[in-house]
Amino acid sequence: MPMPHQVQMRLIKRRLVGKDGSARIKELRQVLTELPDYKNGPYADIRKWVLAEIDQTRGRSKVVHRDSIAVRREGVSQIALVGPPNVGKSSLLQALSRIQIKTGDYAFTTLRPVPALTLIKGVPVQLVEIPGLLGGATADRGGGRALLGVLRGADGIVYCHDANASVGPLLQVRREVADAGIDVPSILAVTKADEADPGALERVRSVVPGVDVFAVSVLDDGTLEAFREAVWRLTGLVRVFTRKPGSEARDPMALDPGATVADVAAELHNDLRTECRGARIWGPSAKFDGQLVGRDHVVEEDDVIEVIV
Repeated sequence: MPMPHQVQMRLIKRRLVGKDGSARIKELRQVLTELPDYKNGPYADIRKWVLAEIDQTRGRSKVVHRDSIAVRREGVSQIALVGPPNVGKSSLLQALSRIQIKTGDYAFTTLRPVPALTLIKGVPVQLVEIPGLLGGATADRGGGRALLGVLRGADGIVYCHDANASVGPLLQVRREVADAGIDVPSILAVTKADEADPGALERVRSVVPGVDVFAVSVLDDGTLEAFREAVWRLTGLVRVFTRKPGSEARDPMALDPGATVADVAAELHNDLRTECRGARIWGPSAKFDGQLVGRDHVVEEDDVIEVIV
């Protein structure tokens, strides 16, 4: 029986991260061979999406871009912060990562993507600040093609909007990203919330329906912590803990949804995948504390796992 179609779609998109051209087409064709051959329903829609991606990738491969920007991936997931110029992306990145960035109350303070690691739920997540996107970015205005290329390789996008600004520039950025054919999970952060009037959040929600919107201020630790939780959900990953028998020390680990005890063992050491016989589990996936489970047992968020070899 196939897994839920929402999970399947998320895993497919994760497999495509960082792949372009022939490598992306090859991966998409492999996905097609693995999908159930349903004629109707959600899985039929997934097949249509994959076929459309193949066509779009062929089209993009025929276009030669003069500029490219490479951002080396670090951490368990890469999340891009994107928005119009001067909406507080640099201040937000600095507050979350403690990285020192030049900030200023004027446009285009940041000229190239700035990556930084932040710990969320004990695991490192890479945030990448994208310089302010302009209308016409898909036509390479302001070096937009290279910046959109960075977005295409991200696992998720956080759109940033100044709570006190017009929503026009935000909607323009979202159009440019859509026109570039970029389709990754996203949320919207309304920055400078400490300076906003009470109705600012609802005004933004009204023009971007269907998107999770969060108010955040770099001066308010509570909103920053809520934002971290939102970014974690955006990664689509599951955080579990591993520990050695007889020890209380727990080490966090990030996994794709549907991961099994055998996958946990392989993350600890590749040889353990074959040596693993099962595990003891404490947490949401266990019927009782210390339950003995097999290697195919699916783990859940916040499980504590002792692998048995």
